[in-house]
Amino acid sequence: MLRAEQVTDAVAYHGEGPCWSPTWGGLRWVDMLAGDLLTLRDDGAVDRLHVGDVAAFVRPRSRGGYVVGLERGIGLAESPDGTPTPQPELWSDTGVRMNEGGCDPWGVLYAGSMAYDARPGGATLYRITPGGDVEVVLDDVTISNGLDFSPDGTRAYYDDTTTGRTDVFDVVERRLTNRRPFFSGADESPDGLTVDSAGNVWVALNGDGRVRCVSPAGEVLAEVEVPVRLTTACTLGGPDLRDLYIATSRENLDDPEPEAGALFRVRVDVPGRPVLPYGG
Repeated sequence: MLRAEQVTDAVAYHGEGPCWSPTWGGLRWVDMLAGDLLTLRDDGAVDRLHVGDVAAFVRPRSRGGYVVGLERGIGLAESPDGTPTPQPELWSDTGVRMNEGGCDPWGVLYAGSMAYDARPGGATLYRITPGGDVEVVLDDVTISNGLDFSPDGTRAYYDDTTTGRTDVFDVVERRLTNRRPFFSGADESPDGLTVDSAGNVWVALNGDGRVRCVSPAGEVLAEVEVPVRLTTACTLGGPDLRDLYIATSRENLDDPEPEAGALFRVRVDVPGRPVLPYGG
């Protein structure tokens, strides 16, 4: 069992969505319900940028700047530290918010939602092209969470947390098809995920204080222990992309650990890949 080390103080109430990109100087993640982007600087300081009522995820844009998930849509910024411009809302229901997102190898953004009360079937997974065209990919989701692609772009892995499992899609002609179960544990809540350069899937297990690494064949390769129950998401970064960064939360906890809301890190053997940017 690997053990993660604490990198920051407990700076977030609901830390989520870590993403490594040289365009903003390294590691950025969100304090989701505060509506803030958090950026880890070289000296260990954490910069905070308020972008809206909710900041659900962040990814770089291929043209510069970033895309951020806002409460009911996305925002686009022209520079790494600029303020995003909200785009047209994707839905009007104030009981639903954006929750997680990720990009495919062709610059398309997949963004998923959840109901504030986590009602079954209350969420949707959207596909947003670089030109801004939007379509529904899945419309019977409860908590749309991590999504990432295999290195060769032929598979996509996805978590709808309340199913208790990670699913896999085939990617055919740049579309997600043939959804099926990939890996499930016992009474677990898979949250954010990332895929490394060997195609292994790293999944944050929310409520269990762990991150699990599973091979493309479904074999458990490693687990990382975190001293916080609410491990929400992970990404690979650092100069050689071998630092696994893990975001944590203290959302709705009556007795949060002192470290809940901190960012954690552990060294791993297999490096990650450069983050897939949004083409819009």
